[in-house]
Amino acid sequence: MAEVRARVDLKVGKASDIDAEILSFSGLKTDKEHVAIIFKSADKSSQIPLVRMHSECLTGDVFHSSRCDCGEQLDETIEKMGQQGGILLYLRQEGRGIGLYNKIDAYRLQSQGMDTYEANNHLGFGDDLRDFSEAAQMLKALGVLKIKLITNNPKKMKELQEFGIELDEVLPTHVHLKSGNEKYLKAKASHGKHKLKFD
Repeated sequence: MAEVRARVDLKVGKASDIDAEILSFSGLKTDKEHVAIIFKSADKSSQIPLVRMHSECLTGDVFHSSRCDCGEQLDETIEKMGQQGGILLYLRQEGRGIGLYNKIDAYRLQSQGMDTYEANNHLGFGDDLRDFSEAAQMLKALGVLKIKLITNNPKKMKELQEFGIELDEVLPTHVHLKSGNEKYLKAKASHGKHKLKFD
């Protein structure tokens, strides 16, 4: 698997001028344009990198939709990795793998009272169609086989381990509760078994 690197400066929230590299990959089976963002570590003592697999969410990451917590999780990760170093795998798997247009259809159904899983199921999709095997491929291409994973999602933990990545530690993100996403978060906790602790 080949990779191409370019330097990138990131600015998120209180963090600014974060030094990082963005990597593209060739040879992925789906030909999706996943990228890795490598953050320069201020702490060189740790040989086990922080890693987050973040699935693309246009509505949350870019427009900070009130329906989800994706943008807040992404910002939290960038700030943490800006301080500690790490690898952010940004995966082109919009809407848990159903795509942007289908996600918009699911939004319409959520507005009628369905939760995020019910809406996807009503449209004929499974609970979560994302495939994290390519994330494991990307890590292996970088020579990374043991990580500290930032996630609340047991599916990510399970699949990475199945694909040969050792989890030294699992670190949760905060619960980013805001107006409009409480039902979404509670569905992730009850149905998706995400490790979320509500006050």
